[in-house]
Amino acid sequence: MDKFQQFHEIVNDPAGYAHQWKKKRQKEVIGTFCSYAPEEVLLAADTLGYRIFGTGAEISKADAHMQAYSCSLVRGALEESLTGGLDFINGVVFPHTCDSIQRLSDIWRMNVKSGFHLDLIMPVKLNTASARDYMSDVVKRFKTDLEKILGREISEISLKKAADTCNEIREVIQQLYSIRIQFPGLIKGADMHALVKSGMIMDRYEFLAAVRSIVDELQTKKVDPSSKKKRFVLSGGLCNMPNVYGAIENAGGVVVGDDLCTGNRFYQGMVKREGDILTNIAERYSERNVCPAKHSGNRTRGEKLVELAKEVQADGVIYIFLKFCDPHGFDYPYLKDMLEENGIPCMLYEMEEQQSGDGQFETRCEAFVEML
Repeated sequence: MDKFQQFHEIVNDPAGYAHQWKKKRQKEVIGTFCSYAPEEVLLAADTLGYRIFGTGAEISKADAHMQAYSCSLVRGALEESLTGGLDFINGVVFPHTCDSIQRLSDIWRMNVKSGFHLDLIMPVKLNTASARDYMSDVVKRFKTDLEKILGREISEISLKKAADTCNEIREVIQQLYSIRIQFPGLIKGADMHALVKSGMIMDRYEFLAAVRSIVDELQTKKVDPSSKKKRFVLSGGLCNMPNVYGAIENAGGVVVGDDLCTGNRFYQGMVKREGDILTNIAERYSERNVCPAKHSGNRTRGEKLVELAKEVQADGVIYIFLKFCDPHGFDYPYLKDMLEENGIPCMLYEMEEQQSGDGQFETRCEAFVEML
């Protein structure tokens, strides 16, 4: 069996996996909408954190509640819930990020019967002492609220164990990213994406064991690192990613890094072991690379993207823009300017999750590779 097959099966049918996990474990499945949902607290509560990615199916019922110019992620997620695709979840956690997710929270509360509903009103500006205190209070409040809802204590021992497990997952994922940078042809882009995305759905202990096994196997292999393919960093804001990796590879490129909330950014940063564990968890969410809906400096995201592109020796950056995603749309002009100031070409491509456009995207990639 292909070592990546299990991850493809899970991302192709995440609900099926969650159903089986819930039946086997007799524990709660808790839906989340963002990488700012505290993974460690959900794991310490002995629940399955289940990232809701929406549906690639045609939107019908959701359009009765949302404007057509809402992004396809929120419309797709609402569609999935209204059509019964998320009936297995016991509750939903809404970290407040972009305006669309915040409004989706209100609509969800009034129209969807999916157990409990928790809003995490996190700070937008993250680079001040008061913001860090605020973030810490939010995480502590979240733990208390979750205890009341579930009717069981989340102990400090379980929080530390969960933080250690999440740290180990992040460490092994970073090893995998390092292997891909050094040997870009060793892991297909679609395989890497399926694995990374599975880590937001799978039982975290099972996921850790599975990824460790793959890293151990890959570290024994040797391939020529001097690939002639152009090296790219993928950035932007898609959750249900169509097969952009296959299109990039067919065009003569290879993805060696990414800045995606459903990619490397989800696995960045470690939770410190010393001191108050909840404060340490909050610090990790404050200190990692921010998404466009958060703020830690006027040029921070651009600086991090340039730094990443240089670190992985990228020939260019491909920016996948989800239609109607205002935060990423506002970000792109200055990101493009900063990349070009540093001699890093950038290609923008806009798409919707319900419209693949694979052929058009591959044509654009071929032209970008030829230009380079």
